Amino acid sequence: MSKRLEVFKHAPEAYKGFTAVKHYVQTCGLPAELVELVYLRVSQINNCAFCIDMHTRDLLNQGVRIDKVALVQVWEEAAALFSDKERAALAWAESVTRVAQTNAPDSDYQKAIAVLSEKELADVTVAVSLMNAFNRFGVATRMTPAALIM
Repeated sequence: MSKRLEVFKHAPEAYKGFTAVKHYVQTCGLPAELVELVYLRVSQINNCAFCIDMHTRDLLNQGVRIDKVALVQVWEEAAALFSDKERAALAWAESVTRVAQTNAPDSDYQKAIAVLSEKELADVTVAVSLMNAFNRFGVATRMTPAALIM
């Protein structure tokens, strides 16, 4: 895998916009662990090696147990490890990330809004959208995961 174009080097104003959204997500009130779980799950769906590596490390650095991190991809089967809000956020993240297949149906929305407040669901949607964009940058430009640099 060879690295490609450094998009943000050539589009610094775009980078500032994405950084502003990332800052919003970090300060919106969602628990940091929930946000990182969502980021990891979205990155897994999109096969972004750089982001999977980064968010796995971030979760471990936050003190999240290895078994929980390892089972994010199969969170429904490992539901006991995840809170109600985490499960709702992960389900919504999957529906929105796979929007071409799911069309984010009303049933998925109703399940999410039954657990998350409107503000929380709005913020999760922003986080999911941001990570989907970052994943596309990571995959398209072949960003190198830290595990391959060390």
